[in-house]
Amino acid sequence: MALSSDSSGESGVKRKLWKFNGGLELPGHKGLSTGSPIVQAPIPKYLILPLQQHIGSAAKPIIEIGDKVLKGQVLARAEGFVSAPVHASSSGTVIAIEKRAVPHPSGLDGQCIVIETDGQDTWIKHQPVADYTQLDPSALRNLVREAGIIGLGGAGFPSFIKLNPGPRTQVDTLVLNAAECEPYITCDEMLIRERAEEIIAGAQIMSHALNARQCIVGIENDEPEAISALETALAGAKKHLPQSCENIEVVPIPARYPTGGEKQLIKVLTGKEVPTQGLPIDIGIVCSNVATAASIFHAVINGKPLISRILTVSGEAANSPQNLEVRVGTPIKEILEAAGGTSPDLGQLIMGGPMMGHTLNDIDAPVVKTTNCLLATKKNDASTPTAVLSCIRCGECARVCPVNLLPQQLYWYSQSKEFDKVQDYNLFDCIECGCCSYVCPSKLPLVQYYRFAKNEIWDQEREKKKSDLARERHEFRQHRIDREKAERAARLRKKKEALESGTTKDTKKAAIDAAMARAKAKKEASDVVPANTDNLTAEQQKKIAEVDTIREAASETKPGEH
Repeated sequence: MALSSDSSGESGVKRKLWKFNGGLELPGHKGLSTGSPIVQAPIPKYLILPLQQHIGSAAKPIIEIGDKVLKGQVLARAEGFVSAPVHASSSGTVIAIEKRAVPHPSGLDGQCIVIETDGQDTWIKHQPVADYTQLDPSALRNLVREAGIIGLGGAGFPSFIKLNPGPRTQVDTLVLNAAECEPYITCDEMLIRERAEEIIAGAQIMSHALNARQCIVGIENDEPEAISALETALAGAKKHLPQSCENIEVVPIPARYPTGGEKQLIKVLTGKEVPTQGLPIDIGIVCSNVATAASIFHAVINGKPLISRILTVSGEAANSPQNLEVRVGTPIKEILEAAGGTSPDLGQLIMGGPMMGHTLNDIDAPVVKTTNCLLATKKNDASTPTAVLSCIRCGECARVCPVNLLPQQLYWYSQSKEFDKVQDYNLFDCIECGCCSYVCPSKLPLVQYYRFAKNEIWDQEREKKKSDLARERHEFRQHRIDREKAERAARLRKKKEALESGTTKDTKKAAIDAAMARAKAKKEASDVVPANTDNLTAEQQKKIAEVDTIREAASETKPGEH
């Protein structure tokens, strides 16, 4: 269904917008952290760099303890296709490669590279690209991969994969996601306000890599300063490179949570729906975050890998809410100190926003590439857990679900561990936005149940793959043993049949008879009569003939034929 829209580009032409089911209008609390410019966080004494900061396989270290490293140097290579390398975010010495606390919902430790910084912040030599338009899309993708760039607005999917349209020769639409819809988080908004030119330049590079027909930057209409900055940057780019910018458009959209979700933003801007368990590329669309676009600009134009990001520190328990540019690997404790610390009535420290974030249990854990916000809530804050009651079947969760699921049924089957049934209700279409938990009058932690069910299903699938592999190996070994047995039996049977048919015996007898005939003919030709053989019996004469035959055969054998 279309919305009456007042969104328009520089031409003044209104773009038709759509809406998605459900969603919420939430208080933004954005003003807490947008009152001051982005601050450069100090160099920490130690950097803790997890080997897995992305979806896919963890990176593999290529350095050793004691190595001196420079800022931007590769520390760990991508391991497998869905992976991303890890770079040093400052210069120093590698002092450990070990498990450390990481900011993950599981609370488990992860393998990390630990650097003691030298305070010099010395860069490696940059290798910028003079003219990216002269590179083919494959070369551009390789640059993005080697720079370690992943999606900075979501789960951290390696960006070079998104820039590969597969068998398509052209992508219909590149969507840049500037819809920072979750409360408190303003890192993208401040990036747009201060560095909009980088985003537009990144959009141009991505459009070239994808051969995109059009590029739409979707931004919520309650951010007028950011919208103005984008439009100004786009107008400036059109003066210098009009052809590469002619299909880029900035589109303000209604502020409604979770418009920033990939599928929801695509629906609002294009009216198209991503199929169940499908990807945007299935309908000719690629969606990426604006911070990712800026990182791609730096990787291609400046030759810089992804080693820092903008991060929001906010919340009622934060003493000085603000946005900082932070080196990846900086301990969270030092970021909080740089932002003025937290108040004594701190309730929870959340990584992410109040809707989709997760509680941090260890502030010694480092900032990773996907850390967009540190939210400090007070003890009496609404986000602090309260008593959980029984489900009253009010149906509010279904009303606000942006992907038309039935959260009540998902909850029941997840709780009872009926994982086959929970998949019948399209569990994996859930984007874990938290709308259902937010409106639940019983305060049920619905999203946590869905995450639990997903993890259990994934574990079961991994175990099934292991057991299937073990079974296949056993069956292959058994097949090999059976084949070898059959081959041995066939050889023995053939030999036995040959013996029983007398073939071997007849062959030997024929050879002896032939040799005896040759010996007899030779004797007759030479007229030599053996002495003292007149009185021998026929049997004795036969034996003598056999001996002569053997001697003859031996004399006729050439050297090397034994």
